[in-house]
Amino acid sequence: MKVHFIAIGGSAMHNLAIALHNKGYLVTGSDDVIFEPSKSRLKNKGLLPETFGWFTNKIHTDIDAVVLGMHAKADNPELLKAQELGLKIYSYPEFLYEQSKHKTRVVIGGSHGKTTITSMILHVMNYHDKDVDFMVGAQLEGFDVMVKLTETNDFIVLEGDEYLSSAIDRRPKFHLYKPNIALLSGIAWDHINVFPTYENYLEQFKIFVNSITNGGSISYNEDDADLKHLIENSENLIRKFPYTTPNYRIENGETLIETPEGDMPIEVFGAHNLNNLAGAKWICQHMGIDEDDFYQAISTFKGASKRLEKIAENTTSVAYKDFAHSPSKVSATTQAVKEQYPNKTLFACLELHTYSSLNATFLNEYQNALNKADIAVVFYSPNAVKIKSLEEVSEQQIKNAFKRDDLIVYTNPDEFKQFLFQQKFDNTALLLMSSGNYGGLDFNDIKQLIS
Repeated sequence: MKVHFIAIGGSAMHNLAIALHNKGYLVTGSDDVIFEPSKSRLKNKGLLPETFGWFTNKIHTDIDAVVLGMHAKADNPELLKAQELGLKIYSYPEFLYEQSKHKTRVVIGGSHGKTTITSMILHVMNYHDKDVDFMVGAQLEGFDVMVKLTETNDFIVLEGDEYLSSAIDRRPKFHLYKPNIALLSGIAWDHINVFPTYENYLEQFKIFVNSITNGGSISYNEDDADLKHLIENSENLIRKFPYTTPNYRIENGETLIETPEGDMPIEVFGAHNLNNLAGAKWICQHMGIDEDDFYQAISTFKGASKRLEKIAENTTSVAYKDFAHSPSKVSATTQAVKEQYPNKTLFACLELHTYSSLNATFLNEYQNALNKADIAVVFYSPNAVKIKSLEEVSEQQIKNAFKRDDLIVYTNPDEFKQFLFQQKFDNTALLLMSSGNYGGLDFNDIKQLIS
């Protein structure tokens, strides 16, 4: 089968391209720019385009399917040529569904925790030598790829993103997977450029629940009141399995979780991660892993990339980076680190990087999100605000939004880096939260600060 990728360099797209290549498909692709690590990974598989750009001569009737990435616009010349020739055009989630429609589809959704829960499930399956297909949004320890597709595996585990599928398919990705087994971790308003009201955002999760196959199941975090109400009032003929944050305690900087066999030490920490763990346990049990085997495996799980990932440590201090950017994630992550290290100074740095986080109206959602930090710093780029065609945001607006008078605000990446490297990180927990890199910060340099 010949498959062409328009915008092959995306994080998700290049992983799918590699998965199909590994499956024996003939894969080609185009993109106008490709960054690392996508560039090297495609090159290693012989899939990197020889020249960057869009070339209509790559589109011809011998192609069996075209996969369209979110990076490609509706007027993309290769897309227009494919439409003219009447080729079958799939969005990324549509193609994943086509690859998995004869499998048991396990879909992990929610505003937060999707990647971590999916990673936990895959870690447990891998630990017990249970081979499954999957798609996950982060690089996992022990896994070479982020997408795996086979003809033989019965299960496929999919991270269910609520963002749009493509420039010509405005449906949220997770609407297209039609799960047999589903999980929702919680609902916290996000992606306001697409879902301008909370009610509109909430509706997408109702549609997802209704898309679960008859006789399927939904595991859900009943600590989330809106999610609990949504599931309990759903008329879809599915089985419903609520879960909640398990009991735990912290002893000498180590988190111990309560299990039927007694308290068990685990590598991850924070109430939100333990809530994720409870959800992952339900899904693993639905997939044939009993409770004892789950706990045995999960005790060795160290977390997904950029999800409370420890990047440096010495005898008195520690540094973490985290993908947190939405208000609920920032609050949960900051609280988790403070709870884990109550006797250390919590030095929290947040980059406002996404469309939602830089929106003047949405900013107020960040109220009290950094309250657990002893020192709180926010970095944002006024240039990023202009690029996103948003209303200008002032430093005072940021301080007012976070309801924190001592908030330190930086808009220049060099000044932020200089400030960071002037600090004495003694008995400190440094937390760097961003879906970007603070305008060019090399996280490897953090090891110089805490070494």
